[in-house]
Amino acid sequence: MKPGQSFAKAFKGKRVLITGGLGFIGSNLARALVALGAKVTILDSLIPEYGGNRRNVRGIERKLDINLSDVRDRHSLPAFLRGQHFLFNLAGQTSHMDSMTDPETDLEINCRAQLTLLEACRKHNPDLRVVFASTRQIYGRPDYLPVDEKHPLRPVDVNGINKLAGEQYHLLYSAVHGVPSTVLRLTNTIGPGMRIKDARQTFVGVWIRQILEGKPIEVWGGGQLRDFTYVDDAVEAFLLAATHPAAVGGVFNLGGVGQVSLRDLAETLVKVAGQGSFSVRAFPADRRKIDIGDYYSDCRLIGKKLGWKPRTTIRQSLVSTLDYYRKELRYYL
Repeated sequence: MKPGQSFAKAFKGKRVLITGGLGFIGSNLARALVALGAKVTILDSLIPEYGGNRRNVRGIERKLDINLSDVRDRHSLPAFLRGQHFLFNLAGQTSHMDSMTDPETDLEINCRAQLTLLEACRKHNPDLRVVFASTRQIYGRPDYLPVDEKHPLRPVDVNGINKLAGEQYHLLYSAVHGVPSTVLRLTNTIGPGMRIKDARQTFVGVWIRQILEGKPIEVWGGGQLRDFTYVDDAVEAFLLAATHPAAVGGVFNLGGVGQVSLRDLAETLVKVAGQGSFSVRAFPADRRKIDIGDYYSDCRLIGKKLGWKPRTTIRQSLVSTLDYYRKELRYYL
């Protein structure tokens, strides 16, 4: 993404806090904001299971204020929040399976910590512009496709329930306490910096690792339809959500350029990589219980209100991501 003039005007010289800023999307957002002239502070716990990686900010480290801290630490939050103009709240536990085996931790990070953070905003910086990273997982199994923002909310796992609560806290504090907040419901985001050591963020990362290591990909089911958002497109949506007046108090789906079955995605990945293979197998029983089936987003609302649209095709996304990990693989294992 090439930051536009309007973004430069909005962010140049402004103080920006990114929770989860050493993670996949947070670090890409940090790069864009540094390029726009913002003064960026990163807050990240670097807990191994949650995706933070110092390699994600290689080359811009000296332009960032990096703090190793946890959003669950209520005592440190006021100091980080005071004086900030923008907060991009991306700290979270992303694994659906982990939320089912360790629900208490998911509750602490995705629910309780969100309330603590917003209370700190209310008390110490109520004018702070907040953008919260939510997830399409809160919709559960779709009643219809594509899924728009009016679809019923029926999470199928603990992670979805807690992310929904975190989302609702942001909307409540925006409406009642005047902490101007926006919620973005992300679908499968892919690109450089994504977690590849396991499937805690997305299965696509595991597939890319397996391809580059010469191992066959396992496709579970294969017929499920998904859409994918390239990280640069997601970053643009976050910047728009933070600066557009129509975004305050709003909830917006992100989406990708078209949808694809998992089998077709695997075929495309093998083709653009020029190596590898895949096999289709039955869905594991523990995963099937929380699988949502087909899903792809209707993202016309954010297009209509904020002017955002996905620009990067699935093929282009895979090419860029593969190119990155051919060089960087060893730093993400």
